[in-house]
Amino acid sequence: MKHVGLGFRKNIADETLNLRGADKPAFVEVAPENWIGLGGYWGKKFREVSEQYQITTHGLSLSIGSPDPLNWGFIKKIKDFIKTHDIKIYSEHLSYSQSENAHLYDLLPIPFREDAIKHIVQRIKEVQDFLEIPIVLENVSYYTSVAAEMDEATFIKSIVEESGCQLLLDINNVFVNAFNHNYDAKKFIDSLPLDSVAYMHMAGHEKVEEDLIIDTHGMPIIEDVFELYDWTLPKIKPVPVLLERDFNFPEMEEIKDEMRTLENIASKQWRNESIKSKLYA
Repeated sequence: MKHVGLGFRKNIADETLNLRGADKPAFVEVAPENWIGLGGYWGKKFREVSEQYQITTHGLSLSIGSPDPLNWGFIKKIKDFIKTHDIKIYSEHLSYSQSENAHLYDLLPIPFREDAIKHIVQRIKEVQDFLEIPIVLENVSYYTSVAAEMDEATFIKSIVEESGCQLLLDINNVFVNAFNHNYDAKKFIDSLPLDSVAYMHMAGHEKVEEDLIIDTHGMPIIEDVFELYDWTLPKIKPVPVLLERDFNFPEMEEIKDEMRTLENIASKQWRNESIKSKLYA
């Protein structure tokens, strides 16, 4: 059973659809907002990919941490999309991107506070009840903390345990935050509710200053992030792993090399186990 999938992006759509045999990813991930209701050429391409691959989703617009009311019209479209394409994993960001009805076009950090936990937990429960599947929320990269009353790991753990949602563990985001905020990445991972991890992301970043790296999804994965991934996998049950690349696309051979490296590490660490239930149950 293969573990590693690839983000389906328009820039590499044909190359992804042409992958075969050992090069073919286990699944592809899409941002549902980019494909809901799409017709024409790209609607046809999406029908092709949905026929060829199991699809997972990683949303951009739920804004689970926003003070604004939930957008139920949008959430209904998400539910229809999930049912139409038999999607088992609906993931989103533990962040917010909307305030006072303004879309901020960024994923902003939520204050690590008890009142924020209560607010988000209630919203997660409402969305999960409506969608009839758990939300899988990602630990996000951030560049400054906002009015924090607790550490990030405690904040994430409280939300996951109180809401019953699942966790998308983004290893690169952990590495980025640990570097920028000067904490130990491995201790942070050990502090998370690892039994709730349902999905993983791996990506590249860019070092822009001696003391600052930016989560870009536009660079190759560095060796230190591969090492953190290798160290983490024995601590969690087998789950789907996504290679994220959003721009600055290299030749497909380089992308295939990264997928092979991720797959080899996962196969080594999860040799006797299966992720079938996560993708196809």
